Amino acid sequence: MGAFIKGAGGGKSSRRAFSPVAEINVTPMVDVMLVLLVIFIITAPLLQTGVNVNLPQTQKAKSLPQDNKPLNLFVQKDGTFFLNGPENVVTLEELRPRLTAMKQSNPELNIYVRGDKDVSYGRMMEAMAEVQGAGFTKVAFVTDPPKKSLRAPR
Repeated sequence: MGAFIKGAGGGKSSRRAFSPVAEINVTPMVDVMLVLLVIFIITAPLLQTGVNVNLPQTQKAKSLPQDNKPLNLFVQKDGTFFLNGPENVVTLEELRPRLTAMKQSNPELNIYVRGDKDVSYGRMMEAMAEVQGAGFTKVAFVTDPPKKSLRAPR
């Protein structure tokens, strides 16, 4: 940080009275902030991982408390199962043993079922049978809130 000192008088004199002008240059600070903003804008979407599932919409669904990191079971439109992300594809036969092992390692584990709204009812019931057979009692279905209409209700 520097200060510019200019002379107070306009004439030529051997004795001038100097007065400091205190100006802060904020350009470097703004440059750093803009660079950080761009970095956060680019990296924020990369931190979210998941499987693209078209969730159904409900009116009165409450959120569950987030005291324990839950297990996510994704059921895609074609009936494919994923555990905690797209890298863990599971068949129906493998689902119960894997869930049982996870439940034994953490008895307080919650499971969130994220099923596509176009999945057949039978496929979802097969998944729920495996989840219940593995010993899970805290199971929640994840939905999206309904989209707000721009028109006023009648």
